[in-house]
Amino acid sequence: MTAAAGSPPWTLYAPMRVEASALRRGLVHRASPGRPVLRRTGVGPRRARAAAARRPAGGAPVAVAGIGGGLAAGLAAGDVVVASEVRVDPLAQGGPPRVLLLPDAPLLAAALRRRGLRVHVGPVLTTDRLVDGAARARLGATGALVADCESAWLLAGRGDRPAACVRVVADTAAGSLYRPATLRRVRTALAVLPVVASALAEWAAASSLRQVVLASPRSFCAGVERAIAVVEQALRQHGPPVYVRKQIVHNARVVADLRARGAIFVDELDEVPEGGLTVFSAHGVAPAVRREAAERRLPVIDATCPLVAKVHTEARRFAGRGDTVLLIGHAGHEETDGTLGEAPGRIRLVPDPAAAEAVRVDDPDRVSYLVQTTLATDEVAGVVDALRRRFPALSGPGSDDICYATTNRQRAVTEVASRADVVLVVGSDNSSNSRRLVEVAERAGARAYLVDDVSRVDLRWLAGAATIGVSAGASAPPALVNEVVAALGALGAREVSVHTTIVEDVAFTLPKEVRQP
Repeated sequence: MTAAAGSPPWTLYAPMRVEASALRRGLVHRASPGRPVLRRTGVGPRRARAAAARRPAGGAPVAVAGIGGGLAAGLAAGDVVVASEVRVDPLAQGGPPRVLLLPDAPLLAAALRRRGLRVHVGPVLTTDRLVDGAARARLGATGALVADCESAWLLAGRGDRPAACVRVVADTAAGSLYRPATLRRVRTALAVLPVVASALAEWAAASSLRQVVLASPRSFCAGVERAIAVVEQALRQHGPPVYVRKQIVHNARVVADLRARGAIFVDELDEVPEGGLTVFSAHGVAPAVRREAAERRLPVIDATCPLVAKVHTEARRFAGRGDTVLLIGHAGHEETDGTLGEAPGRIRLVPDPAAAEAVRVDDPDRVSYLVQTTLATDEVAGVVDALRRRFPALSGPGSDDICYATTNRQRAVTEVASRADVVLVVGSDNSSNSRRLVEVAERAGARAYLVDDVSRVDLRWLAGAATIGVSAGASAPPALVNEVVAALGALGAREVSVHTTIVEDVAFTLPKEVRQP
């Protein structure tokens, strides 16, 4: 679905003539709807208010771009600040609303970083006069990154329009504004504005969004919630550090949050000091790892998902009765490594139908199969069909190995993909179940992308799209989805609906070592 050819042009405000000239150079090769009406407003609150009063009616995007004064330490001339919010100096007289939130700032920041710029996301503060010395220090203490004299007034009263604010640092907090070097820094900042303009055009082209459809179920499953709770409880009861072998679940935000609270993530047990409390991840471990921990007398809490533990139990049972066990899964994944370790001489990895056609077994009449819990149901079906053709006596698990959460999320994203122009799946790149959701959505006919968080959404994916589907892998926190939805809403998607295929009510008890008395 594409934007109508007659879409109204968006408005780009630039206070000074030199700013407008620099921005125009970045827009000269852009075609509508990426090309805006570029309006030079003049400097200061009075002129900004007058320009905003003349804004055309309607819902076309509006943006402010120009140079500004750095407030935070570490900013350099030419650095770009994308406003996550625009604040007004508390001491300014007769100002507009005190805070204007811009939750799509990470998307615009990503477009600028792709262009090689040094970009910061944070508050921009509008004051009623140029500031220096003690006044600049006062404003910096508010947490704002850069100051200007126009942005809040220009964006006030914008209604539901998509809005953006970008300021390039011209002078910094390290030293007086009134110094000869300021002119050179201003030239440095102005040279960046053509690049800013091209990214803003990309942002405006993505403002065709109208609705977001959320797949349900999405995000955390019971096994992931249990694993995270194990580490949290261990930290609460024993204090840091708590050592976790591998990532507790495959999500960068979860790992970062737990690391900040005192969890230490290691690849192997030889990195754990004597007596270090150790947690096994949700993906399970091979018996050899358990033996190593026992030999070193490490206190261990096992956070293996019960559904993964079920596959391990089946592997031991099938191998114990003399079967060659064919494990359908992806090489190198922690879950498959752990399952293979249950009977190394009897379990063989079969990643795809081609491998199923080539695998050799000891006795064709004694063959069974198991499945990695995070695979897509349709890809597994193709491998199982190939195995059954070769080994008619093939036996499988008593119940499906693919976990309920994986199946439910795949079914939900399939239905959402049939309604969406683009599907965004929130999840880390090393999350198998998240990657499978992307593949399932693509097979359902949508363009689909995996994003670790909102900052990874590429505005170019959204250009011309009206409906965006959103899901999340079982290891992705709901907060990450909320951030993506807020950004899409700021781009124009005012309608958010939930498409529910099933309501999950599964819960797993915690290991005895961390249960509350």
